[in-house]
Amino acid sequence: MRLTKPTLFTNIPVTCEEKDLPGDLFNQLMREDPSTVNGAETLMLGEMLTLPQNFGNIFLGETFSSYISVHNDSNQVVKDILVKADLQTSSQRLNLSASNAAVAELKPDCCIDDVIHHEVKEIGTHILVCAVSYTTQGGEKMYFRKFFKFQVLKPLDVKTKFYNAETDEVFLEAQIQNITTSPMFMEKVSLEPSIMYNVAELNSVTQAGECVTTFGSRTYLQPMDTRQYLYCLKPKKEFAEKAGIIKGVTVIGKLDIVWKTNLGERGRLQTSQLQRMAPGYGDVRLSLEAIPDTVILEEPFHITCKITNCSSERTMDLVLEMCNTNSIHWCGISGRQLGKLHPSSCLCLALTLLSSVQGLQSVSGLRLTDTFLKRTYEYDDIAQVCVVSSATKVES
Repeated sequence: MRLTKPTLFTNIPVTCEEKDLPGDLFNQLMREDPSTVNGAETLMLGEMLTLPQNFGNIFLGETFSSYISVHNDSNQVVKDILVKADLQTSSQRLNLSASNAAVAELKPDCCIDDVIHHEVKEIGTHILVCAVSYTTQGGEKMYFRKFFKFQVLKPLDVKTKFYNAETDEVFLEAQIQNITTSPMFMEKVSLEPSIMYNVAELNSVTQAGECVTTFGSRTYLQPMDTRQYLYCLKPKKEFAEKAGIIKGVTVIGKLDIVWKTNLGERGRLQTSQLQRMAPGYGDVRLSLEAIPDTVILEEPFHITCKITNCSSERTMDLVLEMCNTNSIHWCGISGRQLGKLHPSSCLCLALTLLSSVQGLQSVSGLRLTDTFLKRTYEYDDIAQVCVVSSATKVES
């Protein structure tokens, strides 16, 4: 017998208006019904519990519990009784018996009871194999088996999306859908990052000094409903400083999901390691370390650029050229030598520029030339700044 939690008893309320033919008969019957709630008889949900009438559904991540009873129906004492319970899945066979020791004897009308538990980690067909061996009074060894077949279903549908920021940050969106037929209480959804990253959860806000979830106080997920969780991953300092490490396919981490159903039955799932393809930056990467949001028209402003040699083998000798655009004008010497940049190393560069046009302007026109290979790398649309007149700046 499978051990599951009971369910709340539900009834179908039948009522009518007082001027109808039955009068108050239906209401009186509902008030006398012991399964209804006193004072709220028209509610379908009652105060009584219903024991399971069938095997029900079992989902991946839940704990399968079963009660096994071996009863001696004969009028003879049997000896050396050994009860063994195995769970056969599509990939393995697991022994679930609490004890493998034989019971010395079993008298008539007596029984041997055992309760087994197993956290289900595979979907598909499962077969519980119960085998019993014993010896009769005449010394004959007997053996029989029983099979109980059941299906393990998938409770959640998990989809992930990665978004790469201009910096080395990675944003992970996890979409979790309840594909069962009953509501779920989402107890915990967390991301366990790999050794390369630190993670920050973006699923809560601070209100009146307290951290409040963005999903509200009732974190229930109705059947077929989907919820999005967002996480920000930042490379650890020792990895961020070495540009050659975070390239190609990288392991982000894995999601840990804990939920409760029915009367507190708990389930837990862990995804496999999530992987993403790191964006390719070529041989040289140029990123912005600092830039103002708003600048004044025709007044110089400063930005800080970071130049990284993404090559793991080759040293570069770089020359910086600054090309003006219709709205952005660079201040300084174009064509200056930046010196040698060793593999997986970087340098920070402070630059000055001004804008001659108001509005949202794109910072473009940087050129890096590797004198060893005579190769030029062009960087346009590096960032955007909002250019305002001095009068607008004073008023704001």
